[in-house]
Amino acid sequence: MSSEPSHTAASHGVGRAYLLLTITTLCWAGNAIFGKLAVGEVSPMLLVSLRWCGAVLLLAVFANKYIRQDWSIIRKHLLFLFIMGATGFTGFNSLFYVAAHSTTALNIGIIQGAMPAMVMIGAVFLYKMPVSLFQAIGVFATFLGVVVVGIGGDISRLAELEFNQGDLLMLAAGVLYSAYTLGLRKRPQTSALGLFTILAFAAFLISIPLTVSEYVSGQQVWPSAEGWIIVTLITLFPSFIAQICFIHGVEQIGPGRAGVFINLVPIFAAIFAVTYLGEPFELFHAVALAMVFGGIWIAERSRAA
Repeated sequence: MSSEPSHTAASHGVGRAYLLLTITTLCWAGNAIFGKLAVGEVSPMLLVSLRWCGAVLLLAVFANKYIRQDWSIIRKHLLFLFIMGATGFTGFNSLFYVAAHSTTALNIGIIQGAMPAMVMIGAVFLYKMPVSLFQAIGVFATFLGVVVVGIGGDISRLAELEFNQGDLLMLAAGVLYSAYTLGLRKRPQTSALGLFTILAFAAFLISIPLTVSEYVSGQQVWPSAEGWIIVTLITLFPSFIAQICFIHGVEQIGPGRAGVFINLVPIFAAIFAVTYLGEPFELFHAVALAMVFGGIWIAERSRAA
């Protein structure tokens, strides 16, 4: 009898984590669309700085008391948190928005589907997580799906090692965010809002030199009217709502299980890209999606067993 309340509470916590992580992936899939819409409306580095500046301003309203409450812990981990912000926020977003100039939103979404496999590989090396043969097969299948996207379904491009630059940039971005996901396992025990505020502030500060460099090189594009709308949407959804939901979700069920939810990003991104951007959904996209999700299904079934 006494175990029933705790079991119910645990189930409720897992269910809440699933909801939070689903919201996260919806926002991230939307970011692929926003990234494409931003092309020509605002330059990539300026977009990164503006989104994190906006997030910091929002957090200044909502998270002030959490920062004061957690400061004694946060100040002991500032270097670690700045590295996390640089990796998961500034680095990932910079590559993401540059990639949007030379690949499709659909490709961006599908390549993000490889991030759970990257997290799994990282967990093996960093945390000595055991991996079965089927999990290894699942990881291989997932990356094979990414390769199919990268070569556009044309095997001859594989022989010539010819990949789309945007797809390669997205793959590098995925590595950075996977490292950030793994790093959350070592996060200091603070409130989610307190943690996120420091990460967002770090991301904003670290993005400034990149934005200055973009300006000096003559490549900066100040936001148009549509660009400001895109900046606002990115600030609210991928930058604010998604990140808080993700931190809470990882806190509830751990980085390994939370990383699996990233597989929803390609599905949502494909729906958004075809519906709102009118991008063509070709046969190789279907094959790549099948490989990505098939690989994760094999890996997860093996782990459950």
